[in-house]
Amino acid sequence: MKNTNFLKSLGPGLLWAGAAIGVSHLVQSTRAGADFGFYLIGILIFANVIKYPFFEFAPRYANATGKSLIFGYNQIGKWAISLYAFLTFATMFAIQAAVTTVTASILKNIFNVNLSITYLSLLLLLFTMVLLIIGKFSILDKLMKLIIILLSLSVIVAVISAFSHGYNPNPQFINTFDWGNATNIAFVIAFIGWMPAPIDVSVWHSYWSVEKQGATNYKPKLKEALLDFKIGYYGTAILAIGFLSLGALLMYGSGEEFSANGSEFSGQVISLFTKSIGNWAYPVIAIAAFTTMFSTTLTCLDAYSKVLKPTTEYLIPKTKNKNGNFIVWFWLIILVIGALLLISVFSSSMKIMVDIATTLSFVTAPILAFLNYKAVTSSDFPNEYKPKKALRIYAIIGIIFLSMFSIGYIIWILY
Repeated sequence: MKNTNFLKSLGPGLLWAGAAIGVSHLVQSTRAGADFGFYLIGILIFANVIKYPFFEFAPRYANATGKSLIFGYNQIGKWAISLYAFLTFATMFAIQAAVTTVTASILKNIFNVNLSITYLSLLLLLFTMVLLIIGKFSILDKLMKLIIILLSLSVIVAVISAFSHGYNPNPQFINTFDWGNATNIAFVIAFIGWMPAPIDVSVWHSYWSVEKQGATNYKPKLKEALLDFKIGYYGTAILAIGFLSLGALLMYGSGEEFSANGSEFSGQVISLFTKSIGNWAYPVIAIAAFTTMFSTTLTCLDAYSKVLKPTTEYLIPKTKNKNGNFIVWFWLIILVIGALLLISVFSSSMKIMVDIATTLSFVTAPILAFLNYKAVTSSDFPNEYKPKKALRIYAIIGIIFLSMFSIGYIIWILY
């Protein structure tokens, strides 16, 4: 019975992992390893550790209240939900554009499609919208379990194989990380921004948790909800280390550099796996890479349109009487248009598009972290579900660190 109940609660954590394992892993982690070897592995681990409480607060809040963090922000005050709406609107187009560009680039490389990235992105977004209409939550829930298993197995096999070949970077081509180099600093900022994911995804996670309860008619215990989350969170951290290791073992010190062109970059990432495992694995790796990024595109499009519905209703009460699907569709169309406009401008350089999105997430992280902390420590939040003192102190330290990094980066950019 216990196993059956846990299986009922399993899902939102994997959806979270599906949203996280994408650009931050396939692109940023692999780039980190290829450019600087294992030097940034400490930064990768630190980013996962420092952000942990703010993602954990999402399933905690949903489990305690049966509502998403959007409700929690509104309970804090009008200023909190307004701030969340502003930050979401300021970042969502860049984030959706980044994940869609990478997905389109992989598709273009695998099938050698003779279409522009902008046109391919349009087709992908339209297809994704149709899937969301037909399948709703169930297609996300089922698809994610298969994708995570396929990708995890691929990465594990590839990394073990790569390690068996040894780590022998050519000193002639070694690129040493320089903390005084503006380009290197900018990359670290972008790397941390989406490692393991933008903190926005915590709000989505809380929404998926509520949807899961409705779909299964089962409210999991707090321990079950947190276990589901931890499986997804720890799993993404391990896979991030795997991608960084592949970049370090197979590209660092080789004299080869990743291309800024999305299609060429995608081919290079897939070739890392085939170099390690063998050419026979190309179809498996190609499918795993594409489905991973497609799932991220799917989850982003679904999540933004869904969380903006209650956000709009809280800010503009008159819209609450409107048809719910109308508001979802409105934001879905706005998001697609905005993302496509950005893609059309930056389609020639996937790297620029990704760095813009990840840097925006880095700068806004401390604000969203603070809102999540306020939601689970407010006076109207059930005491038995509140985080223990150690976790609260952990979160406060995290907010301080994220704030210092964000403010320091802004000052660095300005002066």
